[in-house]
Amino acid sequence: MSLGTRIYAELRGDRTIWAIIAVLSIFSILIVYSSTGTLAYREMSGNTEALLVKHFMIVAGGLFLTYVAHLMHYMRYSKIAPYLLMLSVPLLLYTIAFGADINDARRWITVPFVSITFQTSDFAKLALILFVARAISSKQDYIKDFNSAFLPIIVPVLGICGLIAPADLSSAILLFFTCVSMMFVGRVALQYIGLLLLLGIVVFAMLVLLGEFFPEVVRSETWVSRVRDFVDQPDGGYQVQQAKIAMANGEWLGLGPGNSIQRNYLPSPYSDFIYAILVEEYGIFTGMLLILLYVLLFFRATRLVTKSPKAFGAMLAIGLSISLVLQAFVNIAVSVHLVPVTGVTLPMISMGGTSILFTCISFGMILSVSKYIESVS
Repeated sequence: MSLGTRIYAELRGDRTIWAIIAVLSIFSILIVYSSTGTLAYREMSGNTEALLVKHFMIVAGGLFLTYVAHLMHYMRYSKIAPYLLMLSVPLLLYTIAFGADINDARRWITVPFVSITFQTSDFAKLALILFVARAISSKQDYIKDFNSAFLPIIVPVLGICGLIAPADLSSAILLFFTCVSMMFVGRVALQYIGLLLLLGIVVFAMLVLLGEFFPEVVRSETWVSRVRDFVDQPDGGYQVQQAKIAMANGEWLGLGPGNSIQRNYLPSPYSDFIYAILVEEYGIFTGMLLILLYVLLFFRATRLVTKSPKAFGAMLAIGLSISLVLQAFVNIAVSVHLVPVTGVTLPMISMGGTSILFTCISFGMILSVSKYIESVS
């Protein structure tokens, strides 16, 4: 048996999703290598190859986690969901109090002895989606009573999103609406979805008020300034203008790999604005292809909802896919000035250790659902 045949046999589940992961991984390595020149000269004396090797190892490690996660039966994730959620609360609290201050935000904690930073919100997002999927699937019928909706679903969503928001409002909002979408798909009564939305507004207002007294903890001034810049500057601020120039430079076919000009002017060309660099180097057609890949991922995941014999598998697949695709579209929307600057990364493309690793685990969980459906069909 050839190596290719053995690999094909090992990778069970939806082959289309596996192909999407492979293409996104290739894009990530190419674009990160091209866009980190300024970072390399600033922090590593111009050693771009070292950054490439580091990023390649992270992507390879992430793909290994995808493989491991897809081997596990997805119902095991239901069993560990409450424990992961309970662990995420002290991690988020520790991050707020003692997290590493990077770019005026406390989103990371430093792992002792190895000096590796870990973004706790990525762990908490995955834990909350697992928990909400478990809570919804435990009620096979239409959830229309207060006891089934408030404590098992609404309180954890408000709690986790409220703890993420002080340092990372955009991620908290995306996670909040992911959970709202899961509740809608899971047939939770609209009155309780409305209650969650109302309480979410109340929690946000409280955080803004808290930011007036503790600006070092709650970044409310940053939130207000970004919204004001978005409204008052029709052409976007400096970052968005440079992103628009990058995409205009690329035209239909791009300038070619490694030929980006705006990577030298954009503040975060390898993370927040990596989509602009991709379009500049590979053209609008490739940018549209990337969008289609995320759309295809969503449709392949929704296909699992109709075929999954267990409610938890359906809710898990739809929740994780909504989270990934929504995050991707918000990142792209920032580059084209459709939403305020958020700091949200492009899943599986942007440089970032924690983000890529947890994105890969999410892919593995979706594939675990797909593999089980494939085995029983």
